[in-house]
Amino acid sequence: MTEKDIVVLGIESSCDETSVAVVKNGREVLSNIIDTQIKIHEKYGGVVPEIASRNHIEAISRVTKKALEEAKVTIEDIDAITPTYGPGLVGALLVGLSYAKALSYATGKSLVGVNHVQGHIAANYITHKDLKPPFLCVMMSGGNTQIIHVKGYTEFEVLGKTRDDAIGEAFDKVARVVGLGYPGGPKVDKLALQGKPNIKLPKTHFDNLDFSFSGIKTAVINLHHKTPEINKANLCASFEKTVTEILIEHIKKTIEITGLKTVALAGGVSANSYIRKAFLELEKEKIKVYMPDLKLCTDNGAMIGSAGYYNYIAGKRDGLELNAIPNLKLN
Repeated sequence: MTEKDIVVLGIESSCDETSVAVVKNGREVLSNIIDTQIKIHEKYGGVVPEIASRNHIEAISRVTKKALEEAKVTIEDIDAITPTYGPGLVGALLVGLSYAKALSYATGKSLVGVNHVQGHIAANYITHKDLKPPFLCVMMSGGNTQIIHVKGYTEFEVLGKTRDDAIGEAFDKVARVVGLGYPGGPKVDKLALQGKPNIKLPKTHFDNLDFSFSGIKTAVINLHHKTPEINKANLCASFEKTVTEILIEHIKKTIEITGLKTVALAGGVSANSYIRKAFLELEKEKIKVYMPDLKLCTDNGAMIGSAGYYNYIAGKRDGLELNAIPNLKLN
C-alpha cells in the first residue's frame, strides 16, 4: 500500500446478511466476508427481524476479525469505519452501526455512515473500474425500486420510485403464492427458465417516472387462486417478462428526458438473468449498460466500503450520535 491509499472497513447489517469488507481506494476489495441467514429465515417464508438482529449480534465480531485477517491488515491500517445506517430493519441496522461506533470510539478511526442504496450503486464501481458519474441507475431490491440520476459519487437525484411494492417484494409474494418459498427472486428466475411468457399481465403507467408493482402482483395472485392448475413456470415467466418490460420502458423514457446514455443496474433483483439479458439488449441502441458481478448484487460489505470511501474523501464524518434510520432517503 502506498501513502496515498485509503483503506476503509465497510460494515453491512441492514437485513439478513452480516458482512464486513476491507476496501482500498473505493474499487479494490481486499476482503468481503458475508455471513448469510437465508437458511435460518427460509422456514418462516421471509426475514424475521428479531431473529435477524440476534444473528447479527452473534456474527459481527467474528466476521470483522475474518475480514481483517483475509485482507492481511490490522485495525491500525484502516482509515475509516463505514457502516450502513439506513434504510433497512432498525434492529438489524443498530447491530452493525453500534459495533462500528464502538470500534471508532476505541480506535479513534473516522466514522462515516453510508446509505444502503448508495452502497448498491457503488457495487458497480468495484466491478467496472471505468465507470464514473454522471449516469442513470436502476435500483431494484426488496425494499426499493428507483431510477436515480447519479450526478456525482455522493450526489444523487431520485427521478422515479415505486408508489407501492418494491420489485423484489413483488417477486417474493409471487414466489410465495406459487409455492416456491423464500428467497423468492432466485426461485422465480429458475422456474421461469422452464416456462413460456404467454400470459398477459397488467402494467401500471403514470405521467412521471414512478413505478407500481401491486397491480401485477395482485393479478398473478388472483390468476393462481382462480385457476390452481395454471402452469406455474409460464406464470413466473410471464411475470418476469412483464416487470422487465416495465423497467425497460421507464429507463428509455428517462434517457429521452435526461439525454444520459449510461445506465447501471443495482440491488438484489439486478441478479435476475432475464432482466440482465434484457438490459444488455439496450447496447444495440448505443446505450452503455453496467451491472455488478452477481456476488455484489445482494447485500455485502464491499459495496458499503466503496460508497464509504467516496463519502470519506468528500469530507463526510459522523459522530457517535449517528443513529439508524430505517426509512433513510437517498436525497
